[in-house]
Amino acid sequence: MKEVYVYNQAAWDAQVARGNTWTQPVSQEAINKARRGDWGIVLTNRRKVPVTWFPNLHECRILCLAAGGGQQAPILAAAGAKVTLLDASRAQLDQDRMVAERDGLDLTLVQGDMAQLPSLFDRASFDVIFNPVSNCFVPELEPVWQGCAKVLSEGGRLLSGFFNPWYFVFDERAHQDGRLEVRHAIPYHDGMLTDEEIQALRDQDEPFVFGHTLDDQIGGQMRAGFALIQMYEDVTGDKVIDQFGPSFLATLSVKWDVS
Repeated sequence: MKEVYVYNQAAWDAQVARGNTWTQPVSQEAINKARRGDWGIVLTNRRKVPVTWFPNLHECRILCLAAGGGQQAPILAAAGAKVTLLDASRAQLDQDRMVAERDGLDLTLVQGDMAQLPSLFDRASFDVIFNPVSNCFVPELEPVWQGCAKVLSEGGRLLSGFFNPWYFVFDERAHQDGRLEVRHAIPYHDGMLTDEEIQALRDQDEPFVFGHTLDDQIGGQMRAGFALIQMYEDVTGDKVIDQFGPSFLATLSVKWDVS
């Protein structure tokens, strides 16, 4: 939905101004270490992506999908990859631009909608798509996965991080008070909240969130022509919910169907 895209675009611009953790660029030291082959990045929160999930990065064509903020894309570029970064937020892209200029990195920056990949890139433009937790900001995943399949080369890899749907079952207000209270059905979206709660999110420049089902997340990848190869789980870093189980999933899938 166009209105969601426009709202979330502005919300992430505001999050940069607020200093959100996921908008803070990596240090020059981290870039220098990546140039020496010492690097690690996350798809979720804490757990580093296994290096074996990537092919040889030298000249590898990587699309960092909805991954602005000056973090993953610069590290991959410093490690030797040819990196294109797509993000809705101009302020997020500016963080990556700053790192690229500071450290002499070659990054291609594109502002756009992650659900519109075929209109932005040619077929088989990339060998890897790196998609950290961000598809919770789009209402439908089918266009995202279908677009990924179109712009990836045959045998290309899709690395994606996303919320386990169970996270959204709980009432956010109770959660903030240190309690877990079941409130929402899955699939979740912020439109389920009261008008007062929605206004509070707007007042805090919080992006509009969608809690997609596993059928949309993993099944959607498979329907788009991907084979799931590996996965792992990760925690949020919030002790209230982490005590009951991990809330993030990360998947490695390979494109096997060119249709």
